[in-house]
Amino acid sequence: MVELESLPELVDPVLVAAFEGWNDAGEAASGVIAHLETTWEAVPIAELDPDDYYDFQVTRPIVEMTDGETRGITWPTTRVSWARLPGGKDVVLLHGIEPNMRWRSFCRELVGLMLELEVRNVVLLGALLADAPHTRPVPVTGAASEAGLVGTLHLEPARYEGPTGILGVLQDACAKADLDTVSLWAAVPHYVAQPPSPKATLALLRRVEDLLDVTVPLGELPEEARAWENGVNELAEEDSEVAEYVRTLEEQKDATELPEASGDAIAREFERYLRRRDPG
Repeated sequence: MVELESLPELVDPVLVAAFEGWNDAGEAASGVIAHLETTWEAVPIAELDPDDYYDFQVTRPIVEMTDGETRGITWPTTRVSWARLPGGKDVVLLHGIEPNMRWRSFCRELVGLMLELEVRNVVLLGALLADAPHTRPVPVTGAASEAGLVGTLHLEPARYEGPTGILGVLQDACAKADLDTVSLWAAVPHYVAQPPSPKATLALLRRVEDLLDVTVPLGELPEEARAWENGVNELAEEDSEVAEYVRTLEEQKDATELPEASGDAIAREFERYLRRRDPG
C-alpha cells in the first residue's frame, strides 16, 4: 500500500464507505464502492491489519487460483483507496468487511485515518431487507449529523431502533470526532435478498451523486437493474402466492405517496438526465 506521506495534498476530501455483511443486503452498498473504485480508477492507499479485527474461522481468507496453481491468499479486511475526479474533487473510498471483534478500536482507527487524510465529510452506505416491492423505486432512508440535511436531500428519515451493525457504531464515532456524516440505507425486497441487487445499488449511487454533486458513469448498471427486475417478474409469475404478495406491497407503497413519486423526485431525475447529456 502507498505510504500516506507520499499522497498529494487532498483538497476537501469526502469519504464514502460501505461494509459487507450485516449492513449490506443484496450486496447493494458494497456494490456502489466497487463500482466507484473501478469507474474512478481508485488507487489503494491503506488497509487495516486483519489480525486485530477478524475471526478467520468466521470470516475466512480466500485462496485465489490461476491456471490451476495457487496464486495467493486474500485476507478479509478493510481497504481504503483514493481518487481525484475531473475538476479536482478528491474522494476517499472505504470498502470493508464488518469486523468480528473490537468494534470500538476498529472505529477509532478508521476515524484516526480520516483525520490524518483531513476528511471532514463522511458518507456511509448500507442496505437492509424490507417489505418493499421490487417493481417500485427503491426507498432510500437517511440519517445525518447535521440537522436538516436529510430533508434537503429529500430522504425519508431513518427511524430504526434496535441492534446495529458497524455502520451505526462508525457513524457515532464520526459524530464524536465532529465529522459531518450522512448514512444512506437502501431497502432491498426481502423475498429477493440474494445478491446482487443492482437496482438498490443504482438507487444508492444516485444519492451519492446528489451528495457529491458529481455525475458518475453508470456503465451497465441500468441495464442490469432492468434485467434483475424482469427476472424477478418472471419468477413471481410462476408462483401465484408470490405474485399476490407483490401486488399487496405495490398497493401499500402507492397508497403512501412516498417522495419517490413526487414532483420533486421527477425534477431531480430530469436534472440527472440533463447532466448526463451535457456533463459540462
